[in-house]
Amino acid sequence: MIINLKDTSLDFTKKTYIMGVVNVTPDSFSDGGLYFQKEAAIKHALKLIDDGADIIDIGGESTRPGSLPVTLDEEIRRTIPVVEELAKRTKIPISIDTYKAEVAKAALDAGASIVNDISALRFDSEMVQVVAKYKAPIILMHIKGTPQNMQVNPFYKDLIPEILDYLKESISLCKEAEIEEDKIIIDPGIGFGKTVEHNLEILANLKEFLSLNKPIAVGVSRKSFIGKILDDAPPSQRLEGTASAVAIAVFNGANIVRVHDVLEMSRVVKIAEAIRKHLYIDKVH
Repeated sequence: MIINLKDTSLDFTKKTYIMGVVNVTPDSFSDGGLYFQKEAAIKHALKLIDDGADIIDIGGESTRPGSLPVTLDEEIRRTIPVVEELAKRTKIPISIDTYKAEVAKAALDAGASIVNDISALRFDSEMVQVVAKYKAPIILMHIKGTPQNMQVNPFYKDLIPEILDYLKESISLCKEAEIEEDKIIIDPGIGFGKTVEHNLEILANLKEFLSLNKPIAVGVSRKSFIGKILDDAPPSQRLEGTASAVAIAVFNGANIVRVHDVLEMSRVVKIAEAIRKHLYIDKVH
């Protein structure tokens, strides 16, 4: 499968793409405050590109468990100057990590080319129209609840089928808005309304999501389930755990991995890809 963007394309038959994270926030769980200023965010994004990032994902609102939403104006104030400046300085695709339609619109006008929506079009009914108008690729992520309550005893009768059904409904919203099939990417939403066991089950059974015939994005980087498994290791000590989870995700079919540590994870991805290619042919073409 190939997704065409403004100046380039993503060919998922050839490689797994590395999405580098740039949080323009004071309170993200892993690096909140480090890149809150425009200049720091741009410098970090350019470093991630030098380290091997294929896509830069810019977000202006923390969606860690328990986080509170920021206003529309504040999210635009944080993200759009960074998107605008970065778009002038690189041809690497820029993704806007937002569930707000107005933020997505402003970012696409400023030079972003992908929308990464943690709610899979559910939190803002206008988002689907924005994505359709701009013919932008959309990452549809599963979430159970909202960032404020998603980790309060998340429960599923049947985890994988329930996530699949949620994503199918969002894909249907795209079809109704005449968003092209080859503009849709799915994300099972590791850590978004899931226990440690839920996250492990998703990674172990990631191939189940190939049934949707869409590229799969996975975000495991530094997440709390890794910390819990590693005896409550803080985010700064989750590199090896992240590497293990990224390798398993790629081996089981991930097409995009969203990571903080681009240089290290790009090496992990190369090895996982090499092993995968020797064992079976990718099912997403």
